[in-house]
Formats: sequence, structure tokens, C-alpha cells
Amino acid sequence: MKISFELGESDLEHFREVMARAREASSELTVRQIVDNARELLSKVNRSETCSFIRDRMNELDTLIGMVMDDGWGLEEEDRKRVVDALAYFSEAEDLIPDDIPGLGFLDDAIMIELVNEELKHEIQAYRDFVIFRAAETSRLGADASAPEKEDWLEQRRQQLHSRMRRRRWRSRRGGGGERSPFSLL
Repeated sequence: MKISFELGESDLEHFREVMARAREASSELTVRQIVDNARELLSKVNRSETCSFIRDRMNELDTLIGMVMDDGWGLEEEDRKRVVDALAYFSEAEDLIPDDIPGLGFLDDAIMIELVNEELKHEIQAYRDFVIFRAAETSRLGADASAPEKEDWLEQRRQQLHSRMRRRRWRSRRGGGGERSPFSLL
């Protein structure tokens, strides 16, 4: 069965306000605490008997966590802050729908992931490309790659992907008049 719905401007405004409150509530937390809280939420989802729609979306948290914690990816501070701000919602214990409601408890989290994924689509795609590149090159070169050589080609690819990510984000904003997207949360 397929169920779909549209979020109107007032719905999006509500999610923006909820995200702002979550960022404010987590302002005293360290990045590590925010990440640990997001991991704990993901673990709760995976232990629950929730539907595949919710589980699939919530597993996207792994990518966001990786973007922050992966030293090889090395996000610049501005970009890192955007991802940490997105994770702040998943660090907040009190969200729109209490998580312990069977079947629906994580629905608000899944919707927020969808909004965050749209907001950070260029960052997410660049990171996924980096992870694939790193795995392929490591597999291809195996033990033949020295540590400094590996760092060089990873750094070069990382810089290319970071540049592409910012260019695409800038073009997306420029196409929309240079402003944030209508569903912008961050």
C-alpha cells in the first residue's frame, strides 16, 4: 500500500520551527553527544517493529553521522555545522510524535530525514562519492599504496568533491533567486 501526502508552507514552517528549537536545545551539547544521541535513536528504530518506510529513512542517519565523524572526509567548519545542526533534531528526546507510539512513533523523524536529505543533498552525494572512491582505490591499490601516497589521492579527491558540493549548492540557491529553498531547515 502506498500513502503519500504533501507538506504545505505552514507545515514546512512548523518543521523549521521544530528544527530551530532542537538546535537551541542541543546548543550546550558537544558534537560527540549529538552524534551519540542520533546513533541511539537509530538503534531504537532498528530494534523497533516500525515499517520499512521509516526504517529506510532513518538509516540515512548513518550517512549524516559519517559525514561528521569521518576524518578522511574532513568537512570544513561551515559545512560541518550544517550537518551537526541537522543531527540536532535527532538528538532531541521530545519530538513531534513520541517515539513509543507503535507504528507512528518515528514518523516525524522519517519526515525530518526527508527534509534534511533534500537540504543537504549536495553534501550527501559528495560524501557518498568520496566513500565509494576511497573503497575502490583502496581495493585497487591494496597493500601497494603507501600511507603518504594514499593521503595525497584521498585529499585531492576530497577537495574536488567539496568544491563540487559547494558549486551545486550555490547553483541551487541561484536558480531559486539566491535564497534558501522553501523547505530550508538550516
